[in-house]
Parts: sequence; C-alpha cells; structure tokens
Amino acid sequence: MTDALNIAFFTDTFLPATDGVVTSILGFRKELERRGHNVYIFASGNSNTKRINAKDKNVFIMRGMRFKKYPQYSLALFPFIASRKLKNMNIDVIHAQTPFILGMYSLFFARSNKIPIVGSFHTMFTNKSVIKEYTTNSKILIKLLVKYAWPYARFFYSRCDEVIAPSGTIKNVLAKHSINNTFTVPNGIDLVRFNRKVDGSRVREGLTGTSGNKIVLYVGRLSKEKRIDTLLKAARLLKDKKIKFVIGGTGPAASLYQKMAHNMHLNNVKFTGFISDDMLPKYYAACDLFCLPSTFDTQGIVSIEAMACNKPVVGANYLALKELIKNGKNGEKFTPLDPHSCARKIEKVLNHIDSYKGMLGTAKQYSVEHTTDLLLDVYKKAIEDSTNSS
Repeated sequence: MTDALNIAFFTDTFLPATDGVVTSILGFRKELERRGHNVYIFASGNSNTKRINAKDKNVFIMRGMRFKKYPQYSLALFPFIASRKLKNMNIDVIHAQTPFILGMYSLFFARSNKIPIVGSFHTMFTNKSVIKEYTTNSKILIKLLVKYAWPYARFFYSRCDEVIAPSGTIKNVLAKHSINNTFTVPNGIDLVRFNRKVDGSRVREGLTGTSGNKIVLYVGRLSKEKRIDTLLKAARLLKDKKIKFVIGGTGPAASLYQKMAHNMHLNNVKFTGFISDDMLPKYYAACDLFCLPSTFDTQGIVSIEAMACNKPVVGANYLALKELIKNGKNGEKFTPLDPHSCARKIEKVLNHIDSYKGMLGTAKQYSVEHTTDLLLDVYKKAIEDSTNSS
C-alpha cells in the first residue's frame, strides 16, 4: 500500500490515561504518520483531556461522562458531533479502538457513509470480575451486563469489516464466541526506546542503595484484575531473601495494595507511583526480572518492553502471557493466582539469570515497524472488501 491513507481512530480512553489502549493508539499513530498516512483521533474525555490535547490539531475530544470506578474510560455524551469533522476528512478507513459509545457511533457512521471499519478487541470487558468491579453496585444490573457482554461483543464486532486481536490466544477466545473475521495484530513497541543498552544504574541505586538486592519489577495499572495481591504474597514468601519488589503505576486499587503491603509488614516492597515515559526504560533496565501476575491481559505489552531491555519475565500462565513466555528461554510461567508458584519461579529465574537468553529475540517479533505492516494489511483488506461489496 503506497498511497497515503486518511485513518480515523475512535476511542473511549485517551491521554492523560496511559493504559494499554492508549499506548497502542500512540504507537501505531506515530509509525503510520512516519510513513505518510494521516491519523485523526476521536476520543471521549473531560476538560482535562481537552486541555492536554489542545495543541494537537488531529485530536478531537468529545465531552464524556467518566466511570467513577474506572476513570480511564468515559462515555461520550454527544458522539454525533464527530460527524461534522469526519465529513470533511475523506476518511479511507475507520478503526474502532473500543466497542463502547464512540465505537458504536463510529460503526454507525461507517455503515451510513459506506466507509470500511476495523474493530480492535483490546480488553476483556466481558470478564465477569471486571464487570462486577468497574460498572455498578446493582446486583441486578451486574447480572444483566454479565449475561449480555458476549452477545454485545458479537453484535459489535460481527458488523466490523475486520477485527483485530492483539494475540493468537485472544483470536481463539473470540472464535469460541463466534467472532471469526479476526486477524492477529500485536501492539508494537519502539525498539529504539526500549533496548538492552539503556542505563538504569541510577534508578537501581535509588531503589536499593548499595544493598546488592535483586529487583523484581511490576509496571502497570494498579487494579484488581492485575492480581498484584499474588505478587505481594510472593514477596512475603521471599521476605528473607535479598530481593526488592518494585511496583510502579497508579490505579483504582493503589491504596488497597499499599494497605495490604503495610498489613503484611513487607519492607521489601516499594510503590513508586506513576513512572513517566522517559523514566520507564530506565526502570526496566534497573530490574533483574519483570513480573506480571495479571489474569486479564490480552497481550501484556509491558512484558515485551521489559524483554526488549533484555529482562526475563515471570508471568501467570494465562491468556496472552501463556503464549508469550517460553519457560527456560525468555522467562517462566507460574500457576495463576498461586503466590507459592510465583515465588518459586522468581527464585528460579534469579538463581539462573544468565541462562535466559531469548528475550531480545521475542521482542524483535513485536517491533512497531513489523506490527504496523500487519495493521496496514488489515486496512487494505477492509478497503478491498468494502470496494468489492459496493
């Protein structure tokens, strides 16, 4: 595909939120624009979202109502306002990054104007525990949302020309729920930004001083589905070892986990709070291994960023991590939700750290250049399918 495309991203989460959806949007946008394509972002948000993105002429913020329990997401109140901008942009393909209010509007606009549309399945919004945690306190409404989550997903994605899953595992999950027009396009990472030569010595010194402690790092949203409680319980089991557990990030369960660590008397655990983009590679470089206990991730992009910095990953043997981590090569998988298994695998990797040599090879498969090639192939197919059907 050589001609420049006009691409419209629709998302119910955007900066200043820094979740996986936003990371994917920003990474693909940068690479697409580097190749000469035009990317326009239509996002739901509030006054703060508008302020932060005010100087970006290709970002359009629709006033939204935020979830109290899950503030990264908001529901656009007047999504149809986007049509005023869209009609003058000569859009070639629409990419619905989320399937909620703006995603549904983008589907309506695409179908009404005969524009091909691609939908991404970024998050397991169909997960029962996630629905219970982040939607409502009403048991009746929770029961209805759980009952209709997958039917809604089928309704939305079956009406997209093509569907993107960030991993083969998630593609298989979608197929089990009769969503079959799916392609695997992982979210890419910047191998210039994340690499084995990044110097993390100052960060490491700030975290451990001259103690010589090993560092186990977690970076990401602090929320219940990330199962950081498993990591804290593993830290308690390894309390007498010379290991420092560093937990970076913010989120709705931050105070819960901090209180848990305090009640467990874990002086080997440090919460850093938000880690800025420029410091993130240095934190990866500073650690000895990265641990992701989540049973929720559809790809686990932070694990790939850590591998790009040549760090082995210990992760739950579940969903995308089950596919990503190769035991004895780029890390170790542990039994999900089992702190004893997690602790054993952490010790195993730290005691044989030099035997793990597959991290860089794995990371190269997820370069943003390669994944953008895959994304453009999906756009091309959507455009061709739309042209042939008209």
